[in-house]
Amino acid sequence: MIQIYHNPKCSKSRCGVALLKDSGKDYEVIDYLKKGFSAEELTALLTKLKLTPIDLVRTKETIWKEQFKDKPLTDAQIIEVMVQYPQLVERPIVVVGDKAVIGRPTEIINEII
Repeated sequence: MIQIYHNPKCSKSRCGVALLKDSGKDYEVIDYLKKGFSAEELTALLTKLKLTPIDLVRTKETIWKEQFKDKPLTDAQIIEVMVQYPQLVERPIVVVGDKAVIGRPTEIINEII
C-alpha cells in the first residue's frame, strides 16, 4: 500500500494527498506531526529515499536556524533532532514498498505510484 507522510498545514503535502486521491489507488495518510517518528523509522525512510539525514531536514525552519544550523552534528544526531522536532522533516514523503520520494514537486509522486 502507498503511504504518504503528511502535514495538513503544508500546501505541497495537501497537493500530494490530492494526487493520490485522484489516482484511485489505495493509500494511507500518516500525520507525522501527531504520530512522530522513531530514529529507526527515519533511518528506514532515508534508506528508501537514498538520502543523508541532512537532506531530509527543512534547514530554513526557524528551529533549525536558531538551534542547530551552526552545530557540527553527526548523522545520528541529525536524526535525533528530527525525532524531537518532526516539523523539520521535508514533506510530503510518499512510500511504495522499498522506494520513496519527497513530493516536491508534486508530480514526482507519479514516478513511484
